[in-house]
Amino acid sequence: MLEARTLTPLTIIKFALKWLLIAGTVGVLSGSASAFFLTSLDWVTETRMDHPWLLWLLPAGGALVSYLYMKFGNESGRGNNLIIEQIHSGDGAIPLRMAPLVLFGTLTTHLLGGSAGREGTAVQMGGSLSEWVGQRFKLDRLDRKIILMCGISSGFGAVFGTPLAGTLFGLEVLTIGLISYEALLPCFIASYVGHLTAAAWGIKHLHYSIGAVPPLDWLLLVKVVAASVLFGLAALLFTQLTRRLKQLFSKWFSHPVLKSVIGGFIIIALVYALGTRHCLGLGIPLIQQSFHEAVSPLVFLLKTIFTAITLGTGFQGGEVTPLFVIGATLGSALAGLLATPVPLLAAIGFVSVFSGAAKTPIACFIMGIELFGGDGAIYLFIGCVIAFSCSGRIGIYEAQKTR
Repeated sequence: MLEARTLTPLTIIKFALKWLLIAGTVGVLSGSASAFFLTSLDWVTETRMDHPWLLWLLPAGGALVSYLYMKFGNESGRGNNLIIEQIHSGDGAIPLRMAPLVLFGTLTTHLLGGSAGREGTAVQMGGSLSEWVGQRFKLDRLDRKIILMCGISSGFGAVFGTPLAGTLFGLEVLTIGLISYEALLPCFIASYVGHLTAAAWGIKHLHYSIGAVPPLDWLLLVKVVAASVLFGLAALLFTQLTRRLKQLFSKWFSHPVLKSVIGGFIIIALVYALGTRHCLGLGIPLIQQSFHEAVSPLVFLLKTIFTAITLGTGFQGGEVTPLFVIGATLGSALAGLLATPVPLLAAIGFVSVFSGAAKTPIACFIMGIELFGGDGAIYLFIGCVIAFSCSGRIGIYEAQKTR
């Protein structure tokens, strides 16, 4: 960490140039990997939708991925938590094999119908690639911590097209209630370069219209606060259900391959019992629907269950996009009940449930502004803060520390 007595103009220039090179390299690699991942994800999603029978291969696909992780993954199976722990402790290493393993695992999950996200894949690829870059530059312990934070930021910024939120996410996700400002400039460089690199590869991100934002009045404020409390409780439900299912399935089925096979059959049974496939994959169509009309109050609950089972039985993928779906659909449903604009409450739910589950309210607020504009900033801020406060003491990342 730079001490106050060393902050001369020359020191600052050297620091900036050093991290422009190192963090920029991480951003290029991570942005390119994310671009390949997003392009591949679009292809496997379209393939799954064109060939519904692929769902029947979900148990076999889960078994294959679990076997590969068991045989070759070592610590890679711990995913985002391994990266966060390495930033805290500095002991051990993040294997480069994490990148291809999580890429293959996540694409397999989405091809065959599992309910998962994409942020975990991008962050893990960014983390493993940043570790490789750090080894090439022979960084010391503190700089290794910073470059791993750059990996998180670059992956997040590139995969969602939100470089400012990516910057804050890499800083905020490590410790609940504490932001490490020594990595602010490097994380910004890595996130922004990652975003620009993905865009240069032709990646385009979906945008959702929040519509006309009504002026602030006490009745609307009460409704937003009430909805935000429910967003926090939805985040708590997702976090606790996912953790509990991971514990139960690991207890009942100690072999990872068998656990994933069972999970695949449970997802198939749910699909045919409920008669819907809307909760499979990322769930982007559900988000799009949420911004146009009030959806059923049960949609957010079904997406929670499908995702918790998918991740709880060992399938690869992230949690964030399902959290977007849960928040947007819950907000859309509440808008119909509370007589508020549907796009506004869907947007607040979109970022607020994520805020409560990831324990990153500032990053989520910034993401809301990047995605929906600044007109609804006050509502987005209220939603993120209240949901964060009402979502319990732990989040989706077990390696997070609490301050």
